[in-house]
Amino acid sequence: MTLHFPNMAEPAGRTLGDEEVAALDRVIRSGMLNSVWGTEARALEREVAELYGSRHAIACASGTAALHLSVVAAAPDPGDEIITTPITDFGTVAPILAQNAVPVFADVDPSDGNLDPDAVAALIGPRTRAIMAVHLFGAPARAGELRRLADRHGLTLIEDCAQAWLTELPGGRYAGTAGHVGTLSLQQWKHITCGDGGLAVTDDDELARRMRLFADKGWDRAAGRSHESLGLNYRMTELQAAVARAQLAKLPGVVESRRRTAGLLVDALREIGGDLGLPRPDGHAWWLFPLFLPRGDAPELAEHLNAAGIPARAGYLKEPLNRAPLWDGPVYGSSRYPLEGYRPAPCPEAERLVATTLLVVDWNEHYTSEHVKAVAEAIASYPGRS
Repeated sequence: MTLHFPNMAEPAGRTLGDEEVAALDRVIRSGMLNSVWGTEARALEREVAELYGSRHAIACASGTAALHLSVVAAAPDPGDEIITTPITDFGTVAPILAQNAVPVFADVDPSDGNLDPDAVAALIGPRTRAIMAVHLFGAPARAGELRRLADRHGLTLIEDCAQAWLTELPGGRYAGTAGHVGTLSLQQWKHITCGDGGLAVTDDDELARRMRLFADKGWDRAAGRSHESLGLNYRMTELQAAVARAQLAKLPGVVESRRRTAGLLVDALREIGGDLGLPRPDGHAWWLFPLFLPRGDAPELAEHLNAAGIPARAGYLKEPLNRAPLWDGPVYGSSRYPLEGYRPAPCPEAERLVATTLLVVDWNEHYTSEHVKAVAEAIASYPGRS
């Protein structure tokens, strides 16, 4: 196959251009690259807050940092539990451990890989402090159900929207606004990028205050050089923020393009037929294009697609996080605290997805109908399709 599939590691697969160059030039010529005294990060926060209809947006150094801020906002005591999904990047789980809390993995809905609210409900106990949902691949998780569950038990709901810029929940609101805190990522591989960067959005004034303090070393800037609480330096630079602002202006077009071509592929695969476990397009932001194959031949189909020049892979992860080797080792130094006696529970649906049923095709805003046709034809030619 001679058709090239643009990817997010190259200029042809990104929307970076003159606008970002001009933004960097503006900041460099200003002489102020630090967001404490600059204007770009604060402007980015205002723009994201307006886009998401949130009272607050807190810019920080990465999507993982934004998740750490969200855990800080939830304020777990050491040993408290945060329920989350085993199908996600470790950046979702690392902040839980960083706050000396314990990740509890709930199983997922096999039709989309997102948290199953019933599985979450069964795990809530006296030490549960928060639920951390991930909108996997840009598909909306059942955030409304999870928020009702959180409210019923007095828990904080955190939405990890790293893969879900402008993902729409039922009713039209954006993913990230159903929970108490939503987090966004600007890492290289996301819908928009400044290399690394993140934001946390919330309507809660107190949660916003905690997150701002933690991102700036617990420094209450209004009180002089006074450190009110424990914090780290998670500040976003003015250079990151300026590029992110230029990218933010392009975000609606990026998501619209991904939705248009993904919709074409969904339609084409419906015509092909067979049990392909198609994703539900409603609200999807299409960070990747997933298939959920109940017959369990994702590795074989991925191999077939790769041979045809299609960027696809089975499983997404080597293993779900509840089966990661890190749970057998120390956490801090030689200590296993807060995980003494800890062993993640099985998550059969997640483990089955990663092992045999989940296939993801890379997706990009620069794909055309020719790319859609190539993917559809490659899947149609797979001998094990029906």
